[in-house]
Amino acid sequence: MLANILVALVAVIHIYILVLEMFLWETKTGRKAFKLSVDFARETRVLAANQGLYNGFLAAGLLWGLWLGENGMPVTLFFLICVLIAGIFGAMTASRKILYVQALPALIALISVLLR
Repeated sequence: MLANILVALVAVIHIYILVLEMFLWETKTGRKAFKLSVDFARETRVLAANQGLYNGFLAAGLLWGLWLGENGMPVTLFFLICVLIAGIFGAMTASRKILYVQALPALIALISVLLR
């Protein structure tokens, strides 16, 4: 039960990231979340929307794994590992904050799934 809640939380985080990157990138909320200037947000909106779509696919994979129930463990593990790797890479290349917002929740959920 706890593992499922943690996986769902990671999925919700990625849905929120999708919304920020695809729909709110140029708004005050999006610019504040990513510390962007108005000009930079405008110039990078297409790239951000692409990133948002990928975050949506990660969320969809996690929700799919939950929907499959016990048979979905391999799917859930695969997508949690993808989130973890993406979070580590993002922390190394873009912002250390990603380590705590994306990678750490994925790691905790991954451990929880493996221990159930």
